[in-house]
Amino acid sequence: MDQRTLPPPRLAPLPPETTPELKAQFDGAIARMGFIPNSMLIMQRDPALTRAFAQMSAAIWRSDSKVDLKLKRLISHVASRSAGCKYCMAHTAEGASKLGVDQQKLDEVWSYQTSPLYTAAERAALDVAVAAGCVPNAVTDEMFTELRKHWSEEQIVEIVGVIALFGFLNRWNDTFATPLEDEPLHFGEAHLAAQGWDAGKHRR
Repeated sequence: MDQRTLPPPRLAPLPPETTPELKAQFDGAIARMGFIPNSMLIMQRDPALTRAFAQMSAAIWRSDSKVDLKLKRLISHVASRSAGCKYCMAHTAEGASKLGVDQQKLDEVWSYQTSPLYTAAERAALDVAVAAGCVPNAVTDEMFTELRKHWSEEQIVEIVGVIALFGFLNRWNDTFATPLEDEPLHFGEAHLAAQGWDAGKHRR
C-alpha cells in the first residue's frame, strides 16, 4: 500500500515527553524491549493505567521468573496468534528472538506438538496458551492435568499470567489498530510472512 493512502491511527501514539511523570515506566520499556511500544504511547493518556500496566509487565518478565523467559515469549506468541492479534504476534516473535530463541525453534512454534525442538513440558504450556487465546476459552481439565505433570503451581500461575497479560494487550492493540514500530514490523515481514502474517491495519 502506498504510504500516502495509509489511514491515520485510530488514536495516535503521543511523544513520550507528553507525560514526563511516566519517564520511569518508559525507561523500563526501553530497557526490556529497546524502544517504547506505541501501545504505551497511546495508553499514556491515562497515567494510572500506564503505571499499572508497566508494573504487571515487570512482574511477568522479571529476571527471577520460575518459568524460562524464552518460553514465556513463545507462550505469548502462540496466545496472540490464537487471538488473532498481528501487532502482538510481531512483538512477541521479535522479543523471543532478542532473548535468544533459536530461529528454527521459532519457525516451528506452530508445529510444536510434533517438532523435536519442543519438550513435553513446553508442549503442555503451549497447548494451554493456544486454547486460552481462543474466544470462548477452550482450555480443558485434561490440558491442566498434563500441565501439572511438568509444572509446579507457582509456575502454572506464571504461565497463565503471561496469557492473561496478552489477553489485555491483544484486545488493546487490535481495538486501537496500534501502529507497528519499525523493529517488530521488519521482523514480522522477514520471519512471519511465510506463515501467513501481514501487518494489516497495524501498518499506519
